[in-house]
Amino acid sequence: MKKQLVVCGGGSSAHTLIPMLADSSFDVSIYTSKPDKWSDNIELEYHDPSGKVLGRFSGPLKKASDKPEELIPRADYIVFCMPVHQYRACLHQIAPFIDKEKKVFVGTMYGQAGFNWMVDEVKNMFGLKKMVSFAFGLLPWICRIIEYGHIGVTYGPKACNYAACYPKSEFQQLDEEFFNQICYRWFGKGKTEQSDNFLSLTLSVDNQIIHTSRCFGLNQVYGQTWQRKEDVPMFYRDYDDVSAKLLADLDADYSKIREKIKAMYPTENFKHMLDYLALERFSYQSHNTDVKESFVTSQTLVSIATPVVQNAQGLWEIDRNHRFFLDDIYYGNCIAKWMAEQLSIEVPTIDAILHWAQQVRQEEIIDENNRLKLESPDLSAPLKSGIPCYYGYKTIDEIVD
Repeated sequence: MKKQLVVCGGGSSAHTLIPMLADSSFDVSIYTSKPDKWSDNIELEYHDPSGKVLGRFSGPLKKASDKPEELIPRADYIVFCMPVHQYRACLHQIAPFIDKEKKVFVGTMYGQAGFNWMVDEVKNMFGLKKMVSFAFGLLPWICRIIEYGHIGVTYGPKACNYAACYPKSEFQQLDEEFFNQICYRWFGKGKTEQSDNFLSLTLSVDNQIIHTSRCFGLNQVYGQTWQRKEDVPMFYRDYDDVSAKLLADLDADYSKIREKIKAMYPTENFKHMLDYLALERFSYQSHNTDVKESFVTSQTLVSIATPVVQNAQGLWEIDRNHRFFLDDIYYGNCIAKWMAEQLSIEVPTIDAILHWAQQVRQEEIIDENNRLKLESPDLSAPLKSGIPCYYGYKTIDEIVD
C-alpha cells in the first residue's frame, strides 16, 4: 500500500516536487486555497539556462482540497511548499487533523526561520508526540512556475543538498523514502547530507540577505519611487555595486552571530552553518567569488522583476506586502537581530535595513537605540514574526537544538 503525502501550498517547489514523486512509494495530494486550479497531472519541464528543454516529467495528483480534514488525517508525510511567513499559520490549521497515533513526517522544502520552533509549537499544543520534523537548507532545485497548477520548470538540482531532522535517527528513513526520490534518482546528483541541527539552516542565509539587501540597495540608489514601471531596474539583471556591498555587509553581520554561537558551543556540529559564498559553493560546487557577477550573468535569474506596486500618486514603489518583507524581514532579519541582542553584538547593516523596512511598512520594528520593539503590535501580532521570544524562548541556550 502506498503512503500518503500531502503537499501544503502551491509555490514553485510544489510544481517540481509533485512530478519528482512520480513512480515513488507515495500517493500525492495537495492542500491549497485554490484547489480548482490544480490539474490531475502536473507537468515539469527540465530546461538548461538558455531555455532548451532537456527533459519532461509528470506526476499524478490524487486530490486537491482546501479542507485539511479531507487530506491530513491519512497523511504519512506533510511537506510545505509555500512562503515562509505562512508556515506557522498552516501548521496551526492542519495540526488538529494530524494522526497522533502514528509517526508523521512534517517538513519544508526551505528551512529558513527556525522551522523546528514552529513544529514544536504545535507539537506541544496538540500533543503530537510522534511527529518527525525535517527541513532542507535550500530548495533542492532551481524551479519556477510556467502555468499555475499545471506546469512547472526546473533548471536542475543543486549539486549538494542538506537537511535537518528531529529525531536525528529518522534521517535514514527520510533519505531513502523521500530525499533520494525527489532529486538523486532523476539527476544522478543532489544527494542530501544530514545537518546536525536546524539552527544551521536558520543562520545559513540566502533569500533573507539577498532580497532585503537588494531592496534596500535600490532605495539607496533610486529613492522610494519611480515615475514609470519601465524605469524600475530588474532585480538581478541590473544588480549593482551598492547592493553587492550591502549583501556582503549583511552577511558579515550574520557571520558575527554565527561565529559567536560556534565559539559558545564548541562541541556542537555546525558544519552546515555557512556564510553566503560558502553556502553557494557547497550547493552548486562552484568557485564564485564575485556576488554581483554571479547575479548579473545568471541566465535563470535574468527575467526576475523587482516587486513593485503603483501607489495613490501613480508612482511605482517597492511592494511592502511582498514576501521579501513578510518572509525575509519578520522571519529573517528580525530573528538575527534578536540573536545579536542576546549576544551583545552590534549589527549595523541589519539595523539599517530594519529602520528602512519599518518606514516602508509604516510599522514599529526597531527603536532609536537599535533595539527591537518586541512589545509593538506590529511585531508581536499572532504568527506575524518568527522571533524566538514569541515561541517562549528567552536565551540562546534554548534555541540551540
